[in-house]
Amino acid sequence: MKIYTKKGDTGETSLIGGTRVPKHHIRVDAYGATDELNVYIGLIADQQIDTAYKNVLNEIQDRLFTIGASLASDPERSKMSIPDLKPTDITFLEGQIDEMETKLPTLQNFILPGGHTTVSFCHLARVICRKTERIVTHLAENEQVEPLIITYLNRLSDYLFVLSRKIARDLDVEEITWRPRG
Repeated sequence: MKIYTKKGDTGETSLIGGTRVPKHHIRVDAYGATDELNVYIGLIADQQIDTAYKNVLNEIQDRLFTIGASLASDPERSKMSIPDLKPTDITFLEGQIDEMETKLPTLQNFILPGGHTTVSFCHLARVICRKTERIVTHLAENEQVEPLIITYLNRLSDYLFVLSRKIARDLDVEEITWRPRG
C-alpha cells in the first residue's frame, strides 16, 4: 500500500463509503481533531507514569480510533463494518475517575495547568478533548453522529482532568490553584 495516492492534491478527501468532501469539511475536522487528541494521549502515555495509567491510556487510544473511524464514515453510503463504541466504554472511564478521586483531596478551587510537564500534558489533552467535543457536537447538529461518541468525549475530558490531579499527587507536585484578584 502506497502512502501517497495524489487523490487529495486538489483539497478533497474521501470518507469511508467513497463520498468526496473538501478537506475543511466539518466531518474531516471532527475526525482530525480526534486524531490530534489521540496523539496527545500518546504523549501522556510516553511519560514516566504508572503502568496502570499507560494501560488505560492505551485503551483510550483504541476507543479514539473507533471514534475516528465512525466520524470518517459517510453514514449514508458506507458499507464498511466499523467497531462500535459501547456504553461500557463510558462506565470504564467513570470507574477510573471514581477510583482516582478516592485518593485525591476534595476540589476546593479551580486548578491552573502546570507544576510538572506530565501534568501539563494531561491538561493539554483535556483541552484538545473539549475542542474535539465542540467540533463533534457541531457536526451532530446537521449530520448523523453516534450519540455515545459525544458522551465518551465528555467523560474523557473529565478523566483527563482527574488524571492530571492524580499524577500531580503521585509526583508530589503541588496543584496550582487559581486565586482571582480581588
